[in-house]
Amino acid sequence: MVILLTGAAGFIGSHLTEHLLGLGHTVIGFDNFDNQYDPARKQLNLRLIKGHRNVNVIEGDIRDQTLLADVLRRYQCDTVVHLAARTGVRDSVREPALCLDVNVNGTLSLLEAMRTTNVRRLVMASSSSVYGNSTFVPFREDDDANLPLSPYAMSKRSAELLTHTYHHLHGFNVACLRFFTVYGPRQRPEMAISRFTEKMFGGQPITIFGDGNTSRNYTYIYDTVMGITSAINHLNGFDLLNIGGAASTNLRDLVSMIERAVGRKAVIDWQPNQPGDVTLTCADLHRASNRIGYFPSIQIEEGINRFVRWYQQSVLCS
Repeated sequence: MVILLTGAAGFIGSHLTEHLLGLGHTVIGFDNFDNQYDPARKQLNLRLIKGHRNVNVIEGDIRDQTLLADVLRRYQCDTVVHLAARTGVRDSVREPALCLDVNVNGTLSLLEAMRTTNVRRLVMASSSSVYGNSTFVPFREDDDANLPLSPYAMSKRSAELLTHTYHHLHGFNVACLRFFTVYGPRQRPEMAISRFTEKMFGGQPITIFGDGNTSRNYTYIYDTVMGITSAINHLNGFDLLNIGGAASTNLRDLVSMIERAVGRKAVIDWQPNQPGDVTLTCADLHRASNRIGYFPSIQIEEGINRFVRWYQQSVLCS
């Protein structure tokens, strides 16, 4: 396959690029290297693929439909994996217009570029945030997802609806993957596991919003990459699929796991709940296992230990 991968220099995108190249695919990476976090980190994410004969990384914005169409034609792409997005619930509350412009208009730009170049295979990153504060646990793909709590959640649900429209009108084969808090080496620096680890090693307080009893379904990067790859291989019609870990983890328990891995006790700065945050995410994985053979394999404590070892070797020792 020749795969256009948007967001290729990001956390998930860089891991997926390496995996797809290892499988023998050609990857056309597309990334704008924006400053939501240090662009130098994104350049570092790509260091393992530099010089590989089956990859090209193009700097560009997904809102540039003309450029996207040119890339799809020039490299004769047959599949698109769309990971590029303006990420983060709290950032979206601060800058809702930018979030919607990138995540909704950018997705529309990509879909139109695909339509005009006759590319009909799409795997798109969505988010567990679309479920809001659902009272139906675990979250199933056929649950109502129409009460988002943040502009980010709304933008991801809107992007899902856009892809369904293109499936209906233009025969696109689409899988929207609802990711549940992905973590692991290269995780974005503002995310909890990365931020807590950095602060604990530095002897600084960690900030916890709320009472520490929120729970998240954490998904190790290896499992996420396996889920995306399986979705690529099973594209047929239109589907919504949860890609999550095996169970949800309480925030206090998560902090304890990081403390054990780091070997230091955390000093906690307790702060009020943040607008847009949900209290629980919990994935029902039956549909993903039945339709694409997805089964998470890395338990949370093992994943935390792997992340902390990577952090010690690649960040502290660099």
